[in-house]
Amino acid sequence: MTIDNSSRALSDVGSDPATSLTLADGLRDAATEAGRHLRIMPRNPEVLGFVVIQPVMFVLLFSVVFGGAIEVPGFADYDQFLMPGIFAQTVVFGSSFTAVGLAEDLSKGLIDRLRSLPIARSAVLVGRTFSDLVRNVLTFVVMLAVAFVLGFRFEGSIAGAIGGSLLMLAFSYSFSWIQAWIGLSVGSVEAANAASFTWMFPLTFVSSAFVDPSTMPGWLQPVAKHNPFTRLTNAARALYNGLDPSPDLWWALGWTGLITVIFATMAIRRFSQVSK
Repeated sequence: MTIDNSSRALSDVGSDPATSLTLADGLRDAATEAGRHLRIMPRNPEVLGFVVIQPVMFVLLFSVVFGGAIEVPGFADYDQFLMPGIFAQTVVFGSSFTAVGLAEDLSKGLIDRLRSLPIARSAVLVGRTFSDLVRNVLTFVVMLAVAFVLGFRFEGSIAGAIGGSLLMLAFSYSFSWIQAWIGLSVGSVEAANAASFTWMFPLTFVSSAFVDPSTMPGWLQPVAKHNPFTRLTNAARALYNGLDPSPDLWWALGWTGLITVIFATMAIRRFSQVSK
């Protein structure tokens, strides 16, 4: 990761003026950091197994257990309604690896060692979030294959299916920045694990992922309908089933951008504070 200090021109967020970096330097550092995390993945078969088994378990449980008991207006097959919600929930849950990983790096002193190197401060977080995005892609592919075995199909165009998939992965990436901030803010790996999941359960279940929000209690319906996760699920579901995704698509894209900007800024600032 040796970088010629004479080429550094732009100040990186949270870094000292003496170690200011160009954008190209920051991107190269982020790619190096992402590669480090990706190379570690095959050496942790337990984690890799969890990445593969968890999505299979979610798809099978919800489809087999609840598939014959729930009817949704407008969908003859519950799987066509359910699977996009399961996909969205699982990739969002996958963002929790970012919080746990950063908390572990902090507890082992790795963050301090990285900070001693002449690299972009933001590159550590960008590399971590990008490697977790790649892990989420693997999870999604496995989950999609199982869903097809169970009978799920793309009722719309291939372009719509690709768009819905990319939308979910982009949304999960924005959540990785929330998790990055959490991982840098809590005191231990155990706390990071608990904090990263606690708020995601109500977010994903009080939504349109599994049932129509109109079936919920009256006071809860507005919460579910305006939930950012509902916007994501509705948009992806429409794209998969050949329906009109607007206005949910624009809401989902807006939430993705807003969450990324706000929490990336907060996480990078927090990284500068905890690593001093």
